[in-house]
Amino acid sequence: MSKEQIWIEAGYQTFAFEGPQALRIEKLAKSVGIYKSSFYHFFSDLEVFTERLLDFHLIQAKAMSDKESNAQNEAELTQTLLDHKLDLLFNRQLRIHRDNADFQTCFLKTNEISLKGFMPIWKKVIDLQESSHLANMVLMLSIENFFLQITDETLNSSWISAYFSKIREMVQLFKTTNSIPSIDGSV
Repeated sequence: MSKEQIWIEAGYQTFAFEGPQALRIEKLAKSVGIYKSSFYHFFSDLEVFTERLLDFHLIQAKAMSDKESNAQNEAELTQTLLDHKLDLLFNRQLRIHRDNADFQTCFLKTNEISLKGFMPIWKKVIDLQESSHLANMVLMLSIENFFLQITDETLNSSWISAYFSKIREMVQLFKTTNSIPSIDGSV
């Protein structure tokens, strides 16, 4: 692995676990065991480095989307999500910090990349293959909720399975009542 890639991966992990405010050149240099001058050689400043992290994330999002589009069942989708845990945590930070225009743009691009390949398996997992509109609506609500809940500790196979199960329950309620219950608790 090149020194440049070592910096990118260390920064990507730091961003994913601690957020953009944790990106400090000296801290990264200590974690990778490389002199700070190497950082400046590759990236010139933290802004350029952050742009490279966002570019790297879009590449990772495409790889994840390709795997999601090939998933045939919930178990395969779950494994893909676990394989891309770091990417999901990075995306969570983009969502949290989307008041930054660059992060918002990357977050939206990531969703655009992901949703096309994700929808077919999503409809299977939530047992809603007959209604693309409702499946899309449930997905949009679920994405926000998903990123609010995930952490390094919670993002595991049993949590993902329980999450999908709760969404299936909600979808079944939609189907049996033929209406969408109020989200705010009113009747």
